[in-house]
Amino acid sequence: MDGVPRVPEQRGPEESATLRFGLLGPVRAWRGEELLATGSPQQRALLSALLLREGRTATASELIDALWGDEPPPRALAALRTYASRLRKVLSPGVLVSESGGYALRLDDARALDFAAAQDLAAEAEKAKDSGNLRHARRALNDALALWNGEPLAGVPGPYADTQRTRLEEWRLQLLESRLDMDLEQGCHAEAVSELTALTAAHPLRERLRELLMLALYRSGRQAEALAVYADTRRLLADELGVDPRQGLKELQQRILRADPGLAEPSAPAPEPASAPVRPAQLPATVPDFTGRASFVAELSEALASAEGRVMAVSALAGIGGVGKTTLAVHVAHQARGAFPDGQLYVDLQGAGARAAEPETVLGAFLRALGTADSAIPDSLEERAALYRSVLDGRRVLVLLDNAKDAAQVRPLLPGTEGCAALITSRVRMVDLAGAHLVDLDVMSPDEALALFTKIVGGERVASEREAALDVVAACGFLPLAIRIAASRLAARRTWTVSVLAAKLADERRRLDELQAGDLAVKATFELGYGQLEPAQARAFRLLGLADGPDISLTAAAALLDLPVEDTEDLLESLVDTSLLESAAPGRYRYHDLVRLYARACAERDEHPPSERDAAMSRLLDFYLATAVGVYAIERPGDRLVDHLAETTYPGMKFPGRKVALDWLYTEANCLLAFTRQCAGTPEALRRAIDLLWAALDISESGANSKEYEATAQALLEAARQVGVEQVEARALMTLAHAHVDGGRFTMADQEAEQVIRLAGAASDLLPVCWARNARGIIALYQNRNADGEQHLSQAIQHFRTLGDRPGEASALCNLSRIHLATGLTQSAVTLAQEGIAIYDAMGNSMRGANGRYALGMALTQSGQLDSATERLLEALEVFRESRQRLWEGMTLFRLAEVDIAARRSAQAAANAEMALTVLRGIGGEWRRGNVLTVLGHALTGIGQTDRAQVCWREALCIYEELGASEATAVRELLSPLQAA
Repeated sequence: MDGVPRVPEQRGPEESATLRFGLLGPVRAWRGEELLATGSPQQRALLSALLLREGRTATASELIDALWGDEPPPRALAALRTYASRLRKVLSPGVLVSESGGYALRLDDARALDFAAAQDLAAEAEKAKDSGNLRHARRALNDALALWNGEPLAGVPGPYADTQRTRLEEWRLQLLESRLDMDLEQGCHAEAVSELTALTAAHPLRERLRELLMLALYRSGRQAEALAVYADTRRLLADELGVDPRQGLKELQQRILRADPGLAEPSAPAPEPASAPVRPAQLPATVPDFTGRASFVAELSEALASAEGRVMAVSALAGIGGVGKTTLAVHVAHQARGAFPDGQLYVDLQGAGARAAEPETVLGAFLRALGTADSAIPDSLEERAALYRSVLDGRRVLVLLDNAKDAAQVRPLLPGTEGCAALITSRVRMVDLAGAHLVDLDVMSPDEALALFTKIVGGERVASEREAALDVVAACGFLPLAIRIAASRLAARRTWTVSVLAAKLADERRRLDELQAGDLAVKATFELGYGQLEPAQARAFRLLGLADGPDISLTAAAALLDLPVEDTEDLLESLVDTSLLESAAPGRYRYHDLVRLYARACAERDEHPPSERDAAMSRLLDFYLATAVGVYAIERPGDRLVDHLAETTYPGMKFPGRKVALDWLYTEANCLLAFTRQCAGTPEALRRAIDLLWAALDISESGANSKEYEATAQALLEAARQVGVEQVEARALMTLAHAHVDGGRFTMADQEAEQVIRLAGAASDLLPVCWARNARGIIALYQNRNADGEQHLSQAIQHFRTLGDRPGEASALCNLSRIHLATGLTQSAVTLAQEGIAIYDAMGNSMRGANGRYALGMALTQSGQLDSATERLLEALEVFRESRQRLWEGMTLFRLAEVDIAARRSAQAAANAEMALTVLRGIGGEWRRGNVLTVLGHALTGIGQTDRAQVCWREALCIYEELGASEATAVRELLSPLQAA
């Protein structure tokens, strides 16, 4: 130290680190990341009193009152000085100062104190709210609330600390109410119900929380429960305080009774914004040789410019296929990008085909592009549309909706907010789209058509053969797409003259009739392009059009064409260059719907030998089946299903791990299901198609595409029955039964599984028999036929053991555990579930191991081992979430609620049950929903919300009675005779 003696007041370099303090929890201090010793409770009381002064001086008498109140010790002043001296040694120099007979803390940064930081964030939230930026306000309030770390001033003695504790807790509740209020303004009502249910249990007399809960329930479509909350509140206030609810609560009840439309909006949650706003830039590239259309460009640009200051600017561009609608719209959109700094969205709505894009699917893609997490995207079209509008609120975004079918398809996709605009292309005039600026796009003028042709071909070649060039564009019907294809052919062939091309187009057998027949003109234009493809390109063009699906991946296309991936990519990109194929995204390709039809017609006409079409489809089916089997094997190691599926000759993809494998499955779900359903028409492919659906059962179990999965299974079953092969029909029935179990249609599933046993047994196909026995066992449990269930499951266990299928055996053991649990054999249930888990764990089968832990958690709950039950269920929940199994995620939350009920944690039970209802929306079936509502009713009773509990039970009773379920009796007993009536 340079020979200079160090005195106590001097600090080493480490003490120059920033000091931080915490009051919103235990009173603590840090220097950098080092936690400092703040001494005795009285010493922490002094520190907290000074910190709460926020830099102001506190006199000695004020501090003595704060620490000891009316009964200070005899030497209080000396004790105070001792505490101050000790704190001074702990803190940095100059932080704790003595002045005017008292003390003060001097902090370089006020936000070094969590309380001060929370104040700043609350003020920031208020300012953002006043300016209309609710997303920013919610984020600031969430950041402020996150600073609390338990009870404020925890463990600090003294009357001052007691007063401040109460104040800080009241302030926290006010901030929480403000944030919840913004949640509801942003449409997050479904998520808020769970949190508000727990908060009203913890603070039963806080009317504002009750009011927010009523509004959240009402906006979630649960009007009866909302009114029941009011009844619970009125009774509680009368019993506890002898008063009526305040006026605001009464008015809300009346508005709910008359279904006030002002309460109904918004109807969907807004996501938490990312740290930096997501700015989508999805516009396809504009063509560099865009030509003509000056009046349309000006008209559309003017319409888009009017978005500022208007609710929304909508322009709908209509015309026949190939007239250049998309090219014009993309060009105008690029020119207008500067007016929409928050991004541009684009989608091809596939309106010209038989299966136009579903608006809810498009909204899901848009929401993800705008930064919304998958978990925050709701299921229904209405909720997605409302969330979409909420996310766009305050932004300036241009939405290009290409190739729309009709106004009904478009309406949910319109932003609806000031500053945004939508540009729509369609074959039909959208006269029923309110407020839209309609533009009819006709073919090009001869001058424009010639100018476009010249730009592509080159001025010198056209100038010398102007008449021939006019003949070319006329033969193309002045359709921009036809002109572009014809000109591109010529530009790529330097030995051709314009006259050569004109002569080719003069052949009326190839072109004239089609060019003069409305939409058939587009087909003629495609014919021009197709006729000039190299043989490999033409083959790829023909075969790629065979497979159903919204698009096709590069790897799937390689299988279809039987080519290496690199060669396939070169071919497909060359087809993209000719405008006969579109690049939907990196590594994905799609046809315009009419081009797909044309490509199929070419395949019918030109593919030789014709058997090559079937061979291409067979390769693609092999690819999908082999890849799905690989995903299944990764997700369920040791499962013997993969050994009992149809053999494939074309390989599938290989994956390095579970996440990548699941990503493939869910990305390909739409294509896979569409193609599988297409294969129902090919008897030779039917067995493999059914096995593909079986291997891809995660698509059904996860709740993703569950309706499409079931429809595909039904189509395959109908085809199998026409073929009349017992084994094929049995497997098709098994996939459909599995879908029906997932959907809660147990009677149908049981009948189908019974047929599986008969048909597969006759065909000596034991694996479907095993699965069907297992399914019938769990169905019998659901229907309270426990003796039947035990019989089916015992047989399933024996069958699985015969096959050496250990995971199948484990599944049946876990299901048998649930049968034993239902019949009171609790210890046996625990043992059976543990046996199943041991098998799963030995094979590294984490997802099915989660099913085992689910069963064990139920058994441990009934045996009273509630902590262990919670641990097992939480382990299962983590795996189900990681595996994207929403059905089982929701059911595990339901079982956790049952544990909470047994442990008398009613508020937590209500929160878990509410989360289960949210996760299970649209999946799992009504019976499961009835079960969750029943448990929610018990939880609500435990927190004093008995009227709301009665509403839940009445809804559950209606579900059970409609289904003819035996659970109706127990629920009926929960309701009084008057209420049950």
